[in-house]
Amino acid sequence: MRVTQGLEQSQFLAAIDQLESNISTTQNQISSGLSFTTASQNPVAAGLVTNYNQALAQSQQYDTNSNSAQSSLNTEGTALTQVQSALQSLRDLALEANNATETSQDRSAIAAQATQIQSSLVALANTQDGSGNYIFGGYSTQAQPFSLSATGATYSGDQGQRQVQIAAGQTVVVGDNGDLVFNQIKTGNGTFDVTATAANTGSGVVGATTVSNPTAYTGGTYSIDFTAPNTYQVLDAANNVVTSGTYTSGQTISFSGVQVALSGTPATGDSFSVAPSVNQSVFTTVQNLVTALQQSTSTPAGQAQLNNSINSAINNIDQSLSQSENVQSSVGARLNSITTQQSVAASQQVQLKQSISTLQSLDYATAITSLDSQNTTLSAAMQAFTLTQGLSLFKYIQ
Repeated sequence: MRVTQGLEQSQFLAAIDQLESNISTTQNQISSGLSFTTASQNPVAAGLVTNYNQALAQSQQYDTNSNSAQSSLNTEGTALTQVQSALQSLRDLALEANNATETSQDRSAIAAQATQIQSSLVALANTQDGSGNYIFGGYSTQAQPFSLSATGATYSGDQGQRQVQIAAGQTVVVGDNGDLVFNQIKTGNGTFDVTATAANTGSGVVGATTVSNPTAYTGGTYSIDFTAPNTYQVLDAANNVVTSGTYTSGQTISFSGVQVALSGTPATGDSFSVAPSVNQSVFTTVQNLVTALQQSTSTPAGQAQLNNSINSAINNIDQSLSQSENVQSSVGARLNSITTQQSVAASQQVQLKQSISTLQSLDYATAITSLDSQNTTLSAAMQAFTLTQGLSLFKYIQ
């Protein structure tokens, strides 16, 4: 094969181009701090880096979700604390109104305060987070969930519980619907409720009620009927006599695993119903208390009806307090779960970044040494090329 001067020049120029390309690559590495910027430069490492970057981006998105959930839950927790404060104030007012020394004017003033608390509770039930979402609306976050009504307040939200994913396979509830928090409140002691018949003419007042024997209580409906001011009988739903006996004020009547304390002097024919607890809105509880406090009482029977209404309200307020405390405990547990996951995610992200750095970060000392070597080689090559271009037999022919 004949090697012509043109061929030599072409090969030499190709080598120069390659050297310049290598220098350019090394300079880009030094300026970017990366050992490779395209997959073709290191296919295996590039594939691993891509996977790590995807995992890192997903973890950072979970962090964003966690922060959002944390903010919403903190808002809910603060609202629930204020709800409990309002309910405790309401309970104190009910206890004050239950004092026999209170006049009708006193009770009217207390009713006015209770009405203000009712408005405050509705406002808290309509709490919005930093994004303007109603936290107690369920999935309906853009519509106000509660509005005042003649019986307390109506709920226009739904029963949904919004969830946010904070890790692979892990979600957290970020909003408890208002129906759960404010409407699904068990009446009475949470298991059964005792109410005085509206037609009672005596002064019998319901006191403490408890389940003394859970295995004996079947959840049935009963009535405590007074056949005389000092005698009673307990009937079941089929009007069968469960028990009977004599009565004295302050006595606890026991039957079917429950105990009911009564005080005062019931009249013949007076009756008290015992039935399983049902759900009642906290707003209905407040409204019933306000209504009771606005009634005038001038007879022992009227006073007993007032006392029974207030006692019932106190029991229901206690159940509302218990419900809000349970929800708040759940909120706290969820916040703890988020904090734990954030710590785990932070560690994972550090490890992922280290893995990416190990694969892709540039060894500056090696790169600079390589660049110096490449520049030296290029310079020598250029000088050699210049010298060779000056060689020719014609120079030596005289």
